[in-house]
Amino acid sequence: MSELRVSIAGGKAGEFAAGTPVAEALAALVSGKVRKKTVAVRLDGRLADLATPLTADTEIEPVTTDRPEALEILRHSAAHLMAHAVLDLFGPQVKVAIGPAIADGFYYDFDRDEPFTPEDLERIEARMAELVKEQLAFERFELPVAEAVARFREEGQDYKVELLDELAATESTVSLYRLGNFVDLCRGPHLPHVGFVRAFKLTSLAGAYWRGDERRPMLQRIYGTAFYDPKALKKHLHALEEAKKRDHRKLGRELELFTIQEQVGPGLILWQPKGALVRKLIEDFWRDEHYRHGYDLLYTPHIAKIDLWKTSGHLDFYGENMFSSMDIDEVRYQLKPMNCPFHIHIYNSRKRSYREFPIRWCELGTVYRYERTGVLHGLMRVRGFTQDDAHIFCRPDQLDDEIFNILDLNMHILRTFGFDEYDIYLSTRPEKYVGSEEHWEKSTNALKSALERKGLAYEIDPGEGVFYGPKIDIKIKDVLGRSWQCSTIQVDFNLPERFGIRYTGEDGREHQPIMIHRALMGSLERFFGVLVEHYAGAFPLWLAPVQARVCTITDAQTAYAQEVTAELRRRGVRVESDLRNEKLNYKIREAQLAKVPYMLIVGDKEKESGTVTVRLRDGKNLAPMSVEAFAGLVAQECARQMRYDEAADAC
Repeated sequence: MSELRVSIAGGKAGEFAAGTPVAEALAALVSGKVRKKTVAVRLDGRLADLATPLTADTEIEPVTTDRPEALEILRHSAAHLMAHAVLDLFGPQVKVAIGPAIADGFYYDFDRDEPFTPEDLERIEARMAELVKEQLAFERFELPVAEAVARFREEGQDYKVELLDELAATESTVSLYRLGNFVDLCRGPHLPHVGFVRAFKLTSLAGAYWRGDERRPMLQRIYGTAFYDPKALKKHLHALEEAKKRDHRKLGRELELFTIQEQVGPGLILWQPKGALVRKLIEDFWRDEHYRHGYDLLYTPHIAKIDLWKTSGHLDFYGENMFSSMDIDEVRYQLKPMNCPFHIHIYNSRKRSYREFPIRWCELGTVYRYERTGVLHGLMRVRGFTQDDAHIFCRPDQLDDEIFNILDLNMHILRTFGFDEYDIYLSTRPEKYVGSEEHWEKSTNALKSALERKGLAYEIDPGEGVFYGPKIDIKIKDVLGRSWQCSTIQVDFNLPERFGIRYTGEDGREHQPIMIHRALMGSLERFFGVLVEHYAGAFPLWLAPVQARVCTITDAQTAYAQEVTAELRRRGVRVESDLRNEKLNYKIREAQLAKVPYMLIVGDKEKESGTVTVRLRDGKNLAPMSVEAFAGLVAQECARQMRYDEAADAC
């Protein structure tokens, strides 16, 4: 039997017989402490199970429990364990669909006649705990696709059969994993055994269409999470409870910010007065800051002839995400999924000279994209939304500075809204791309240079650029440490070529400008939802829809309270009054629940002195002050929060 040379990355090496399981090689080459924490390996960079037989000279990199990929393996294995428990408890008539690991845990989709209940989750958890004690092993084996289809068809597992039928077009064999009496179609890898799945919790139930298609069966999805460390699980569950309290859908109803009505349509937002006012504040700030930074505002239609989307390529690349077209005067029109082609046509409305550059155009443009019902989620995933869009047309020699300026404005706007932590990714050229390698290299270097000049840490995301150019993606972190994709900066070689945009250079010849796509908040709806959850509905003063509520102690102060309210409105404070014949403590409690920053108490003493007693929503009290002084306090605090001084320095 031939001997294979096996080495540990950065460590020992040895010779082993072909077919030796990886676990045996590890036992000989690594310390017991490392071996105990190892749940999988990388073989020449490829993730594999510990039971994988060695077939060639190779380098092994242990994947220990403190590695990110180990957590994903744990959660994927926990999903299999959960499916095993479900079939044990509810019988083989339950059909299993898919069960992946996700960012914060795992889920598995089931087709069952009766709905699962919270009590069922407790039973499933208990059965999972019993299986964990048995330390059932994960056993990988392979079958020809036809045999695997026959196996799952005999078991009545139609969803597995459908997946296998698709795999048959490209694969001759598939891998399966056995866990006790449960066998699942899976690429793996998995844990050596379920004994590692000690700290886990099933968290929620939801409905999910098979493959996200509302025309397909509605399945029952069970969510869960798992960690190697029980303390990490406890911390995560606490964060989940906090996230429930902050859920923008719940707060949106309670604070009367927005609503979604089935009669109007799923994924279409109705902004209520308070939510609309916050949105106006966001938009006004956005427009003012863009004007200060050298942008001009545009407005474009919601529909256009379908030929526009053919020229832009959207019909080819995004057709399935576009709503059906319509006939107007025997011409086909389409709701817009993007704003870019309109901006290009404005550019092409006349000849351009190199002297005009850079041209910076921005628009809060509402677009429409068909999202399947199964993925719609409050404000976070909708069908009609407003992008804070902008396009910059510039010469090659201006590219570096323009990207830096975008980042400068980007950071200022995000900080003003209270986001100071980010994950930043620079996505490079994918396998399929347009444009020359020279253009790609120049643009990628410009993005990289701007990030470094700005002092921003970033990661390279190799091959994840869009086909038309490299990009920067910025994911903001909220108060719970969750990441949200918002900002993106993209260099585009495709649309300038498709639409033939040109400018007259200093040499008198025609040249193609560089086009930069850029969004800072992304979708206004999504950004608003993130803000609601970040602040738990208690917006900072400058964004609060109601900054102060005037509360009377008795009916004797009604007229004075109305005077105070009118004067504060005149001075620009967003204020309302509570003149009801209710106890003061009740009024204060209601104002606190409504997240109003200031409560202005007026009794006989305040009426006589022409003052207000100021109470903060956290329960603290300020000394009585005049109406004029309070208006000044509000203006000063808003200016501080909006960081105008810092913004001016950045210009």
